[in-house]
Amino acid sequence: MTQITQFHLAFPVRDLDEARRFYGGVMGCPMGRSDVSYQDFDFFGHHLVAHISGEGKPLQGGRFDGEDVPIPHFGMNLDREAWEALARRLRDAGIAFHEEPHLRLKGKPGQHVTMFLFDPSGNALEFKSFDDPEQTFIP
Repeated sequence: MTQITQFHLAFPVRDLDEARRFYGGVMGCPMGRSDVSYQDFDFFGHHLVAHISGEGKPLQGGRFDGEDVPIPHFGMNLDREAWEALARRLRDAGIAFHEEPHLRLKGKPGQHVTMFLFDPSGNALEFKSFDDPEQTFIP
């Protein structure tokens, strides 16, 4: 199996500034890209994304690069070869994708391919492969 580089977790928060103070300030996690609905963190080398939920209610979906994404979700940032092999394995198994494998942030820093699916219990999974892994946490 190919070496895993980064765990990825997207989770709901009630207040982005509060999350920034806690994860960025108190925990010391460098902050990456963000907008009004989410904030990326370098969580000890792993990819954490806080999505605003509003009023402490569970978030049904967030927005990223103009697309709706299920929140919470988790997965891995893989190298391209492992990502492509996983996409083939999932297709060969007849797994239905929530988001078919596709390119995100086209032509922008942090460009990557991604795919979303749900496990049999309804947990949302995302698998990514960055064109340049050094751009995972860029603002």
